[in-house]
Amino acid sequence: MRAVRGLWRWRHNPLRRTTDLVEGWVSLAALLLILLVAPVIGSLTGSAAQDSLQRSVREQRESRHPVTATVVRELEPATVAADPEAALRDSGTRVLAHWTAPDGTGQNGPVVTHLKSPEPGDRFALWTDAQGRTVVRPLDPATATTHAVLAGLGATLLTACLVEGGRRLIVRRMVLRRYARWDQAWDRAGPDWGRTGTGS
Repeated sequence: MRAVRGLWRWRHNPLRRTTDLVEGWVSLAALLLILLVAPVIGSLTGSAAQDSLQRSVREQRESRHPVTATVVRELEPATVAADPEAALRDSGTRVLAHWTAPDGTGQNGPVVTHLKSPEPGDRFALWTDAQGRTVVRPLDPATATTHAVLAGLGATLLTACLVEGGRRLIVRRMVLRRYARWDQAWDRAGPDWGRTGTGS
């Protein structure tokens, strides 16, 4: 971005090349895009993510229900899952539990509880769907907002990186063209570096 600072200085300089001025304008345009457009794109992305995630939160709150389960007995630990997400979700103690579904039917099954040492008759909270099948707890609004903010920040940074990458690509092509023109000028000057006909 040094070219932006030099843009004003280069305006009337007799040594100024056209490429210097173009480089300055490209850098100024990139700076304005990073400062003005990238935050707008991030804000729009964050708002869209917030709307979508809060809609998911509402849907999950409507379709998932907290119930109280009772430990029947502790089960053997499960074998290691190949899916890391399943392993994280299943971290805890496996027990056979009994609970009453929201539709009033009794349910039994193996579940994971975070009780330190579960004993038969211990009670713990569990999330189920309307039919009583166990589900993960619904996303809470604060977590959804955090994810939306991170999505907006990511979009802002990605836009800024793309703009800066485009600026660097344009400047690099200009520099390569400048070097090619210098090579052509040196070729025209000849092998004696401009001393042809001087009698030396």
